[in-house]
Amino acid sequence: MHAFIAPIALLLERWLGYSPKLVAAIGHPVMWFGWVIDYLETRLNTTKRSDAQRRQAGMVALALLLLLVLAVTVAVQQALRAIPGGFVFEILLATPFLAQKELGRAVEAVAIALRSSLDAGRGVVSQIVGRDPQALDEAGVARAAIETLAESTSDGVVAPWFWLVMLGLPGIALYKAINTADSMIGHRNERYRDYGWAAAKLDDVVNWIPARLTAVLITFACFFTPHASPSKAWEIARRDARKHASPNSGWPEASFAGALGFKLGGPRSYDGEVVELPSFGDGKSELVGSDILRALVLYRATLDVLLGLSVVVALLVFAA
Repeated sequence: MHAFIAPIALLLERWLGYSPKLVAAIGHPVMWFGWVIDYLETRLNTTKRSDAQRRQAGMVALALLLLLVLAVTVAVQQALRAIPGGFVFEILLATPFLAQKELGRAVEAVAIALRSSLDAGRGVVSQIVGRDPQALDEAGVARAAIETLAESTSDGVVAPWFWLVMLGLPGIALYKAINTADSMIGHRNERYRDYGWAAAKLDDVVNWIPARLTAVLITFACFFTPHASPSKAWEIARRDARKHASPNSGWPEASFAGALGFKLGGPRSYDGEVVELPSFGDGKSELVGSDILRALVLYRATLDVLLGLSVVVALLVFAA
């Protein structure tokens, strides 16, 4: 059943997205996870604990979060499958965990803002990245948007789809809970280095296959994207992905860089401090707003390839 739900969920979410009115009324599942994570963190991650105790507390918090998500989603899935037409509601419940429409919309907004002014572009890009916006020139704004698009293609679309196919509604919800925990507490600063250790490590595990699958999908998408190079997408991914501090994030980012002939990555400024980071690709580094639009064309082609793969998987499961 998981495989049949996945392509319909992809189509529905890409078409409709998640309504802002719904967010205002009841929030979003990722927000709900965030509330639980924040609640546990304020009570368990105290300075009175030793580093080892904070690491243990983080493991306990993550386990509690995942057990809660698992219990709720398994119960809901079983209840829905016990009623006629319940799969329709299962599809509807899966779609908020995919981010195709919102990701594209958020990144396109950066390109539109850059047409007005650099300050406008900085303001919009600051909503989707954590780096200092005032330290960014036009090329920096464009790179930030494209890098976010590349990485989020993996952890915002491909990875949730993968776990939906593998484990159904519990799988996609558990993945997003882990990914949300990593984004909130999986940092290497003093506050989260130990407490967020388990979340960061588990996020690496659940993204290992999807990140590499994303690079493959991007490579195939190049065949349907004007002026994109499939050979370079795969070559640069294999060569440069390992440069990234994350075992996974480098794959989609390097693939985008190679496919489009860009040079992504490099130094970034966070809270006034410049952090030296590796670069991906050998191409153009002085990017502009129109380059964001080129990246969006590749992104949408990647979504098309993913949908095609999802249909093929469903047909193979049906034929088995």
